[in-house]
Amino acid sequence: MTDTPDHPTPPRAKGPVLIEYGAEDTIPGPDAAPPVPESEPGYGTRGTAMRTAVILAARKPSRLARWFWSLLVALIGVVISTMAWSFVIGLVTTTPWLGYTVAALIAAFLLVVLAIVIKELTAFARLSRMDHLHAQATEAAALDDLAKAREFSKNLTALYATRPELKWHVERLSERRDEQFDASALLSLTEAELLAPLDIAARREVEAAARQVATVTALVPLAFADVAAALSSNIRMIRRIAEVYGGRSGTLGSWRLLRAVMSHLVATGAVAMGDDMLHSVLGGNLLARLSRRFGEGVVNGALTARVGVAAMEVCRPMPFAKGRRPKVTSIIQTALAGLFSKDESKGT
Repeated sequence: MTDTPDHPTPPRAKGPVLIEYGAEDTIPGPDAAPPVPESEPGYGTRGTAMRTAVILAARKPSRLARWFWSLLVALIGVVISTMAWSFVIGLVTTTPWLGYTVAALIAAFLLVVLAIVIKELTAFARLSRMDHLHAQATEAAALDDLAKAREFSKNLTALYATRPELKWHVERLSERRDEQFDASALLSLTEAELLAPLDIAARREVEAAARQVATVTALVPLAFADVAAALSSNIRMIRRIAEVYGGRSGTLGSWRLLRAVMSHLVATGAVAMGDDMLHSVLGGNLLARLSRRFGEGVVNGALTARVGVAAMEVCRPMPFAKGRRPKVTSIIQTALAGLFSKDESKGT
């Protein structure tokens, strides 16, 4: 629109524009704003640390990566051996007594390395024995074969015959073994006499690991610190569970057990925390509902308990009978009792 003498253009207003609302218009107040996501119960409490630890432990290296590390270790070994040989020969030539001393030290070091290798091989042999017993028990139960069940019972008794805490149980089983004329009855008796006390000890290890992971996750805010704590705690837990059942493992054996347990969890999907279990863990816990870190700690402890139960299944010399498998919720309630406050009042 152009200016004309009869219709001049009105000047534009400068400054803020005021928009007046009518009676029919409503202005949203603070009470209508959506809630902050982190204030919602259970937000972010999905066990990120434990999930990451499980994925890292269960991941299998590619064939190219295995070839790379194998060739790298071999190359480094050849280089170090050549340098050490040249160094010792040079010392013997220039200073004989010093050269022979260094040679003796190297020989002692090699003996220690040989002892470590023998220890690791022995640990792998123990783990293989436990796997054989587990397969034997599974076959006896599946075929309902009394002869195979008796053979398994005798082999398991021989395994635990030298343990002082099981002396009375071994003697009791030896007295009652011939009275059983059914495979399932003999397997149940063997499990009740020999493995029931070991299950209690293994459960204590699971509870301690779950408590430790929950505490570190809740109190340490550093990035990846909870993942490192969860991974180390689970390795130590699996190793102790294997020792409880008689399959003591070395360093390499512990990693083998860890990968076996984590692969089992990933394959079966047991590491996924369902909404029902999440509600049962967080439902009666006030701090878990108010604090995301405490809620994350509770869920990581619950996932650690799941790993522990899976480790018991892997390390145990026979499968759990019906009704004997520990419940994860029961382990969590025992492990975290008193660690976090409850909002449920108890009557006196």
